[in-house]
Amino acid sequence: MKEIAQRVFDIEIESLRNVANSIDDEFTRVVQAILQTKGKLIVIGIGKSGIIGKKIAATFASTGTPSFFLHPGEAFHGDLGMVGANDLVVLISYSGETDEVLKLIPFFKWNKNVIVSITGYPNSTIAKNSDFHLYINISHEACPLSLAPTSSTTATLVMGDALAVALMESRQFQYEDFARFHPGGSLGRKLLTKVKDNMRTDNLPFIGEEASFTELLLRMSEGRLGMVIVGDVRYVKGIITDGDLRRALLQNPDTSQLTVTGMMTTNPLFVGENEFINQAEQLMLEKKITTILVSSDAERSISGVYQIYNQ
Repeated sequence: MKEIAQRVFDIEIESLRNVANSIDDEFTRVVQAILQTKGKLIVIGIGKSGIIGKKIAATFASTGTPSFFLHPGEAFHGDLGMVGANDLVVLISYSGETDEVLKLIPFFKWNKNVIVSITGYPNSTIAKNSDFHLYINISHEACPLSLAPTSSTTATLVMGDALAVALMESRQFQYEDFARFHPGGSLGRKLLTKVKDNMRTDNLPFIGEEASFTELLLRMSEGRLGMVIVGDVRYVKGIITDGDLRRALLQNPDTSQLTVTGMMTTNPLFVGENEFINQAEQLMLEKKITTILVSSDAERSISGVYQIYNQ
C-alpha cells in the first residue's frame, strides 16, 4: 500500500511539473483579462471537473475576485440568467469535448462573454471556441486504468490556485482584505479585532516595590494572570511572572531574602491598545510569551493585559 501511495504522488508531481513547464504568456493574458473584467468570474464544469471548479470559484471569491460556480446542467435549464454581459466564464473540461459544457458556448458567444478554457487538448472544440486557453498537459492519470480523473484534476486545481495568487498579488490583496471576507473565522477575528477589545482590565494584580513575598504570592493568585505588575496604572516599573518566581526560588529557597526589585523584569514588553490582535500575537510568538501589557497613550502606563491563550 505504501508503494502504491508513493507511485500516485510521483505521477501527480510529475504531471504538475509538466504543466508548470508549459506555462507561457497565455497565462499572463488570462490574468489581465480577469483584471479588466467589469463583472464576475463564473466557473463551469461537470463531474470531477465541476467539483474542482467549485473550489476554484471559492478561492477566487475569498481572495478578491468576485466569482461563483455554475453547474452546466442547471445553466442549460434557466440558470444562464445569472450570467451578465460583463462576466468572464471559465470552462473546465480535460477532454475539451464535454457535451454539457459545449452546449453553453453559443449562449456565451451571443452574450459576448470572454471565455477562458482549461483543457488538456488545445485542439479540442472547447479550446478552439475560447478567447483564451490554459493547457494542462499531464502525461497520464495516476489511476492504473487511466480512467478516473486524478492527475488531471490536481493539475486543474493548481492552475486555479496559480490564477488566484497571481490576481491577489496584482491587486495587492492584504491580510485586512482577506479578513473582511472571513469575518466568522478566527483569522478574520484576529485581523479585524483590536487588542483593547479583548484585553483584561479588571482586578489587575498591582504590587509595590516594598511588598513582601507573601503579598506577592497573594496578588499573583488573586490576579489569575500568572504574573504581578510592579507599580500602578500611571507607571509600570516592572513585572514578575510565575517563571521569574520559580527561578528565584531555585537560586535561593530562603524567601526572606527575595525582594520584588530583585525578581522583577524592569523592561517588560508593551503593545498598544489599538494594535490588531494578529500583530500583538505575532510579537508574543516571536518573544515566546503568552501575556503582554497593553499601553495607553502615556509611556509605560497600562490600560490592560492581553493573554494569547485566552483567545
